[in-house]
Amino acid sequence: MQEKRSFFEWLKTYDGQKFTTTILFLLIPLVLLVLFTFVPAFNMLIYSFQSRDLFKVKGWLGFDNYIRVFTDKEFLTTFKNSLYYLVGSFFQQGFALLVAAILCAEIRFKGFFKGVLFFPYLMNGVAVSIIFQRFFLKGNPPVSPEGTLNSIITAFGGESIKWLSDTERPWLVNICLVFVSIWRYIGFDIIMYMGAIQSISPDIYEAADLDGANPWQRFVYIIFPGIKPIISLQLILAVKGAISVFEIPYIITGGNFGTSTFVIKTIEMAFQKKKLGVASAMGIVLLIITIIVTVIQDYFFADKPVKKKKALPRASK
Repeated sequence: MQEKRSFFEWLKTYDGQKFTTTILFLLIPLVLLVLFTFVPAFNMLIYSFQSRDLFKVKGWLGFDNYIRVFTDKEFLTTFKNSLYYLVGSFFQQGFALLVAAILCAEIRFKGFFKGVLFFPYLMNGVAVSIIFQRFFLKGNPPVSPEGTLNSIITAFGGESIKWLSDTERPWLVNICLVFVSIWRYIGFDIIMYMGAIQSISPDIYEAADLDGANPWQRFVYIIFPGIKPIISLQLILAVKGAISVFEIPYIITGGNFGTSTFVIKTIEMAFQKKKLGVASAMGIVLLIITIIVTVIQDYFFADKPVKKKKALPRASK
């Protein structure tokens, strides 16, 4: 009969040492996660029910801060601006998937094209914003020169346009900012989709060729089902990015001319207007929206049981 060992004796065994090593490796990340994520998030939840500045509580408001976020016009405008980036992100994902499928084919110089398309993602966001700020600039000749785009337009006899400062057409300014965002981040999406497409077994493609599948059928029946997890992940990141846009509009326009986003307004409420309670409520709303979108996308992209397997249609002779 095997004798019972104490806990400290068990720690000296192989299983005990493996357990101890695992706990020690996980301890530091867990402490950092709790200290810098869960504790601030819990404090933010408490602040969202208060009227307070950065240092003291002025009173408890209940759900008044949340009601203001969804009823005040200045906050609703930021939600409307997020729709520009949301539509742009879906266009970005579709175009990135198309380019990735093309680059996975046997074409010349595809390594060069991959490098060129991925290069903008490696650039600093501040540098990208300054480049396009100069590109879309509406100058005041002869005091200040026109930007690159307006210089081209005027060279062909056209009139320069206020791309980034048109108060009567804020949709034009937002579209320009969305274009900058797509230009910078689409390279990352292309690389992600290429990696997913290339991970599909070549045997499946060979079987599809034997069945006479055309390129569209290969995409619908092989590529799309094979990379659904990556598409789901990219869409989650795209929606989250559309809601939490900050860097590009803040540097290029400062949130002016109808381009303020949810995050810019949150920072403005917290550090300029000193209304930390409202800013905390906005942060909680952003978290809830992200969770809801993630759950919805997981539902639609979940692997559902197939009732009847459908064979690929053969090409007619």
